[in-house]
Amino acid sequence: MFNVSPEQEHRHIVNDSALNGFLTKMYSIMGLAVLVSALTAYLTLTVFSGSLLPLLTNRVFLWVLLLLPLILSVGISFKATRKPTTAFFMLMAIAVVYGLEFSLLAFAYTGAQIGGAFISASAVFIGMAAYGSVTKKNLDTIGAYASAAIWGLIVASLVNMFLKSTPASFIFSIIGVIIFTILTAWDAQKMKSIYASYGDQLPELGLAVNGALMLYLDFINLFLQFLRIFGIADNDN
Repeated sequence: MFNVSPEQEHRHIVNDSALNGFLTKMYSIMGLAVLVSALTAYLTLTVFSGSLLPLLTNRVFLWVLLLLPLILSVGISFKATRKPTTAFFMLMAIAVVYGLEFSLLAFAYTGAQIGGAFISASAVFIGMAAYGSVTKKNLDTIGAYASAAIWGLIVASLVNMFLKSTPASFIFSIIGVIIFTILTAWDAQKMKSIYASYGDQLPELGLAVNGALMLYLDFINLFLQFLRIFGIADNDN
């Protein structure tokens, strides 16, 4: 057995406790963002349908909704470690914007399809986030490949917008699930590693918001890919 002094043992416990606290905070913020998106979509379709739904058919407003999350995401990357509270509210703003966009999904997909996609995305996300947090295998290489593959998937999807090939859409959605499954595990491992290296040098809330943003986007993209798969499968049947 290794001889561990009480001081070393206490330090190890404190470090584990701090890491667990950070991970809890990060996943709580990510979960809150998902909840805000879901609540926003629900309220848009019910309470505020008369005022918000007409806006969502306006092309200029839709372009603003599409571009705003990109701008806010860049802002978070700069603000997270400097003004973590500001970064937190920027993440919640992103969640609201995506919630507005997701309200339109109710007109294209059934409740069963949306529910099935959400459950599937949740199961994959939880499993891969847990794997990324506990595995000793370095996921940097496969994660980098997955990040690069996103650009190929975007280009292929844009081309298919003109070709309108249903089989291609189905295949691209499956590839998308694989890509974001890998990215979920990689981002979970990456944030654990970043906190272990810089947790005592940078604001914990800032790191948690940064990680929550990455994982939120992973989950959202998993959900959208599963939704396309279920939608295409049901249409074929």
